[in-house]
Amino acid sequence: MQHPETPLIAANSNSTGQWFTSSNSRQWWFDSGARALDFAYTGGMGDNPAWEKLHTPSDLAAWLESRFEASDGTVTERDLIDATGLRKAIASIATALSVNETPAPKQIDVINLFAATPDVPPRLDGGGMKAGRTTVRTGQALSTMAREAVYLFGAEQHERIRECAADDCALVFYDESRSNNRRWCSMQRCGNRAKVRSHRARNAAR
Repeated sequence: MQHPETPLIAANSNSTGQWFTSSNSRQWWFDSGARALDFAYTGGMGDNPAWEKLHTPSDLAAWLESRFEASDGTVTERDLIDATGLRKAIASIATALSVNETPAPKQIDVINLFAATPDVPPRLDGGGMKAGRTTVRTGQALSTMAREAVYLFGAEQHERIRECAADDCALVFYDESRSNNRRWCSMQRCGNRAKVRSHRARNAAR
């Protein structure tokens, strides 16, 4: 088992990020910086009901298949309940940390509970034998995201959990940049608006 200090973000994962639809029906790309946060943004974070993506077990199966190679696609109603519970815990803690508040112990317990179950084991390509399970069960996928959350929210990383710097945006992300200076949910959205306002202010000053 990997220790919490070991980065789990890239393990067994595809690229992060997903398309959002704004209130004026425009689509834009938001990369939260981590798969666990992407999962929280399937409906557990934000105040836009249109962002809810997990209405049925098949919705959860489709999302997991897009993020976990070899996902077996089998999701029950019980799995959906478990997944939304984990999602709520990730969202709650990320939101608290982004504004320097103390996470709720109850939500920490939820993440720890999921993290204590078997996750997706690492696998080295190139061998001649198929050791262990070749497909990813839903429970393993949830455990893997919980362990990623343990890493993200731990003492060495939690300061990288940030809220977008725009006054009118509360989106939360994990700053995975080397320089640790990401400010915006998206440069194409809030970052660009800030540049436009700054440009107008400079022109007005002249």
